[in-house]
Amino acid sequence: ILSHWTTREVPDIDGLEKKLSQCRRDLEVVNSRLCGVELSSEARRSLEKEKSSLMNKASNYEKELKLLRQENRKNMLLSVAIFLLLTVIYAYWAL
Repeated sequence: ILSHWTTREVPDIDGLEKKLSQCRRDLEVVNSRLCGVELSSEARRSLEKEKSSLMNKASNYEKELKLLRQENRKNMLLSVAIFLLLTVIYAYWAL
């Protein structure tokens, strides 16, 4: 059961990292377009809106990643604790 949780979350973490990476690349593109050539006020507003949206997405992805990593750490510690407990029980019964 525990291995199911950790293996299920690993793809989620990988997927979120890929989304975050893509979001950051898109943000760089938007920033370079904002700093580049002269833009109409409408185009500038559109890019600023897109930049804000990308920054919010990136922030949300970072929060989700942090939570998933914390959950994975908890699961790992629980797995280690159960393993140690079973080892002690086995060693006690083996005597």
